[in-house]
Amino acid sequence: MATIKVAVINASTVVADDQVKATVPVLQTQVSRDFAAAWGIDAELRFVPKGSKPAAAEWWLVVLEDSDQAGALGYHDLTQQGLPLGKVFAKTDQAFGEQWTVTASHELLEMLADPDINLTVFVESGSGGRLYAYEVCDACEADQNGYKIDGVLVSDFVYPAWFESFRTSATQFDQTKKVGKPFELLKGGYIGVYDVRSGSGWTQLTAEKINFRARPPVGSRRERRGIPIDRRIRSTAFSR
Repeated sequence: MATIKVAVINASTVVADDQVKATVPVLQTQVSRDFAAAWGIDAELRFVPKGSKPAAAEWWLVVLEDSDQAGALGYHDLTQQGLPLGKVFAKTDQAFGEQWTVTASHELLEMLADPDINLTVFVESGSGGRLYAYEVCDACEADQNGYKIDGVLVSDFVYPAWFESFRTSATQFDQTKKVGKPFELLKGGYIGVYDVRSGSGWTQLTAEKINFRARPPVGSRRERRGIPIDRRIRSTAFSR
């Protein structure tokens, strides 16, 4: 039995409880069948309807309205119990013509792979090098790169080999087999990097020269990575 427990919470008005509840088994299949096979990380998901609260020991995956809401709530990466939190901005997804289920899948898998948003991979280059953020969906996150489980679209995700520069093209780098080499970004993809020599902070590499995701949205995991841990505010999605 998985030791990580995740409460999937609907706090949105644009997605009904029934829709979120029906998506939980799909996410469970992706985690236990696909993600665990590649990463060795499993979790047990449970739906929490409006008006109910998760258990104290559960991690949260919360479906919210849009990224502006995060500005009102603060910048979150922890629940009030100090546990990992993933946020899904369903209204923002709709505004961009994207599927909230892909975002939910994306946030869930990245939360499981790097719950404290502090893991990196160092790639040496000459007298310097880059730190790559250990984000498992960013490189291939666009809806067109996803795949369906029981008719529901979920996010593609990279395998550990994506972060290993010695790997060859004979290796599988992502779930849908669209990535052909380490650190490759599919169309619509991006990754956070930190140039160690310059010390200029975290920046984004994108697959396209112009990408609306280049500036991370308020409250996103990418934005929170750039906020010192001692300045991050815990979630207030539920009243005290």
